[in-house]
Amino acid sequence: MNYFFAVLISLSFPLSSSLNHAPKTETFSVDSVIHTGIHETEEAALLHFEDSVVALHQALHLSDYNLPLEVFRYAMIGYNTAFQQGRLNNKKLLTIIDFTQSSRRKRFYTLDLENLKMTYNTYVSHGKNTGEDEAKHFSNIIHSNQSSLGFYLTAETYIGSKGYSLKLDGLEKGFNDNMRARAVVMHEADYVSEYWIKKYGRLGRSQGCPALPVELSKEIIDTIKDHTLIFAYYNNSTYLQNSFYLNIDQLISNTCAMARGEKTVKPIH
Repeated sequence: MNYFFAVLISLSFPLSSSLNHAPKTETFSVDSVIHTGIHETEEAALLHFEDSVVALHQALHLSDYNLPLEVFRYAMIGYNTAFQQGRLNNKKLLTIIDFTQSSRRKRFYTLDLENLKMTYNTYVSHGKNTGEDEAKHFSNIIHSNQSSLGFYLTAETYIGSKGYSLKLDGLEKGFNDNMRARAVVMHEADYVSEYWIKKYGRLGRSQGCPALPVELSKEIIDTIKDHTLIFAYYNNSTYLQNSFYLNIDQLISNTCAMARGEKTVKPIH
């Protein structure tokens, strides 16, 4: 059975009746949401969103992959914001890099939100000045050799010094909008492997690029290229408190406006 929450993101997933209950097998559409009056108050829309995030986290079995609900919730706030801005293609894919996890963990996740499945779960590098095994320091500065936090948009592919690569555009001013200038791209690396972990106790590190295992890199790049979203997470209070893409109040306000047939508010970059 397909489940639908169209007011936020036009994707299919089950809704739970509350944050502490299992998902209900109930179908929602734009018309049913509008007719039930969910769009009439921001408080109700917020509860609807929170319930849906919990249910989707359960439906994707993300706890089995060690992806916390808190991280997924942040990612979904940003995903819905980017969706409302019209930045995303129609693949309905979301990639999350959880930099709170050790480099020895498979902390790269590509989620198929339409078919409710984990498309990829693998290793990913961080910048050499971001940390050793654990990521600790992040930057938007050229030549910092650090990873950047926040939401990136995938762009075009090319063949460069690192082989088949994917260009990335940072969406967040001050946090990652220098990614093009820094030449931070997605590419393969032999130091992103279980062999490297066994030999050195951690993955090798990049100059800030999210490098992937050689055997998966091209496949992943071809899957997520051309305007899908990547969320690079770390529990950095400055970022979490100041990111436009994590502004839940603005998201809910826009959602209610969409339900009333109004235009959404878009940021100026």
